[in-house]
Amino acid sequence: MSDSLIQSALERILREMGVHEADIRLDRPRDPAHGDWATNLPLTLASRLGKPPREIAQEIADRLDLAEAGVVAVEIAGPGFLNFRLSSGAVAGEILRILSQDRDFGRAEEGDNQPFMVEFVSANPTGPLHLGHGRQAALGDAISSLLDWTGWSVHREFYYNDAGKQIELLAQSVWARYQEILGEAVEVPEGGYLGEYVRDVAREVVTAEGERFRGDDSAGALSFMRTFAVRVLREEQDRDLDEFRLSFDRYFLESSLYSDGLVESTIQALEETGLVYERDDALWLRTTEYGDQKDRVMVRGDGNPTYFLPDVAYHLTKWERGFRHVINVHGSDHHGTVTRVRAGLQALGLPEGYPEYVIHQMVTVQQEGKEVKLSKRAGSYITLRELFSQVGVDVARYFFLMRKPDAHLVFDLDMALDQSEKNPVFKIQYAHARMCSIFRKGEVDEGQIRVEDADLDGLSHPLERTLIKRLADFPGTVERAAAARAPHILCDFLEQTSGAVNSWYHAGNPSQSPELAVLVADGSLRQARLALARAVQIVLRNGLEILGVSAPTRMDRSEEEQDA
Repeated sequence: MSDSLIQSALERILREMGVHEADIRLDRPRDPAHGDWATNLPLTLASRLGKPPREIAQEIADRLDLAEAGVVAVEIAGPGFLNFRLSSGAVAGEILRILSQDRDFGRAEEGDNQPFMVEFVSANPTGPLHLGHGRQAALGDAISSLLDWTGWSVHREFYYNDAGKQIELLAQSVWARYQEILGEAVEVPEGGYLGEYVRDVAREVVTAEGERFRGDDSAGALSFMRTFAVRVLREEQDRDLDEFRLSFDRYFLESSLYSDGLVESTIQALEETGLVYERDDALWLRTTEYGDQKDRVMVRGDGNPTYFLPDVAYHLTKWERGFRHVINVHGSDHHGTVTRVRAGLQALGLPEGYPEYVIHQMVTVQQEGKEVKLSKRAGSYITLRELFSQVGVDVARYFFLMRKPDAHLVFDLDMALDQSEKNPVFKIQYAHARMCSIFRKGEVDEGQIRVEDADLDGLSHPLERTLIKRLADFPGTVERAAAARAPHILCDFLEQTSGAVNSWYHAGNPSQSPELAVLVADGSLRQARLALARAVQIVLRNGLEILGVSAPTRMDRSEEEQDA
């Protein structure tokens, strides 16, 4: 890598200057006219060396072996910055690295194959998945992929809240609709579920059981409704997630925490800490000892646990299963649970800050500047299936990812339905498809590009240098996005890179700039540009793969726009 050569050269120079530890940071200048890499190192060393930054910069520049650093020039700028200009060979050499690593380009070994759990979606099986679940699904899957690409052994987990008050309300709601279908006048309970999907489940009960439960409001009847409804709705959620290209390594049932005695054993473990006390017939945990705003009820006066307790029990299982690194991807409605769950785990001896949370904000859909409601089936919210059925899975996933998780997401339906480059998904996919069209038109097998026959030094045009530098930044971008748990960083990279790709591609139109055409007569230059096109394919494909978005090889417009 070009920056690693500069880094190594700077480290050698600093040792010669008596500096054995320093934070050497290399950044891309905002203005390409200022070079390929820049560092503020002289500014950071001024106080340690007792010299003006520009004097330090000059000494470093005088000591720099240009060939060792892979640069043709180093310039001093401003109060003490160093700007480096890479040789054409160093820039083009990145292509060799990309082509040789191919599907592994962008991968790193930071995680050293350590286990890392990402828990996400974790929807209650009380109805169809909504847009918040969709954003969470895309985020959790992309974060998992980023961790996988940076060397972690990733485990994806879905936690089913199949116990508690909401499940009981679901059972009562289905029972009420079942009675209604049979001609009985029964109201859905207060706080129950009113969507059309509840009637659908009730109709399935009628089909399966007939009038078996007419007028029967016994515990057995409600237990049947509960089990039946949870099964049907889980199956529906699973179908939606499968079509949204999601899979999980494990579905963990909340009910198993009770059946396996884990909730009870967690109560006992917490009682042994001396932090549990009784008040108002309830059992409390002194979570204020660990930064919570107030102590929390573990078990209510009626003997039933609060939501807090099974959450602690569940996360304790994560630790006991060997997951020292855990991320929970949750909606903003879970914000209040973070401190209390961590407090409960700290009381049991787990480290502060466990687990890690990524909290995302809500999603609204707009069309022509107005918020829209699409759902007929769910009633009060738009379902994930309704959205991706309309805009496509690629677009839905990408739009969920292209903004910071902690920012409210306005899903612009007009942009999502636009199949031009105004839609960022299509902009990236067109760039990939255009590279594929070059190989088809040239009747070239992209997997057999012979770099040894290419004049990579000939890739000296500013558009080519800019593009190559952007491609070379892919591994660093993946590492930054993984470290920040921020897939939008990768989205930004792919959009900017596709812009550079499209500029180079269109500039190569024989009617505009014949000297930049890829399929030129010059065999060596032709091979070099084909190698660059192949490198573009690899980077865009790998980036889209991380995001769970397809990289099409053919799109209608990309075939018609030019003769490469």
